[in-house]
Amino acid sequence: MLITDHKNLKIVVSIALINEFDEILLSKRQQNKHLGGYWEFPGGKIEKNEAPEQALVREIKEELNIDINNKCIAPLSFSEFDYKEFQLLLLLYVCRRWEGNPIPMEDNELKWVKPNMLRKYKMPPADDSLIYCVQDLF
Repeated sequence: MLITDHKNLKIVVSIALINEFDEILLSKRQQNKHLGGYWEFPGGKIEKNEAPEQALVREIKEELNIDINNKCIAPLSFSEFDYKEFQLLLLLYVCRRWEGNPIPMEDNELKWVKPNMLRKYKMPPADDSLIYCVQDLF
């Protein structure tokens, strides 16, 4: 990955939540956001002076109202994509244990999807390139 302008680099954490039926949770981006209407692995931006795992715990609580423990998440892979407006580094973690039931806190749609069906959902390029890593878990 060639990072040409650090000011335009966004580092984002995301998670592949896997339920007891071996389904992965996808979240649909709101229409008014960049790539609105696309499906993605839940997560968000890392704030200043925040470790990726801390950001993931915070973002998942804010987005899904569930509690994940940084001891129950594991790094899986990463991807990068050079969007016109910014360069994205997406860190993907995996989690099979959490407390609570995922509820969309940002008025977006959630869907549990079998790994072999992930390609049926239009995803941003950075998320899309991680599908094979997720499918390899099964």
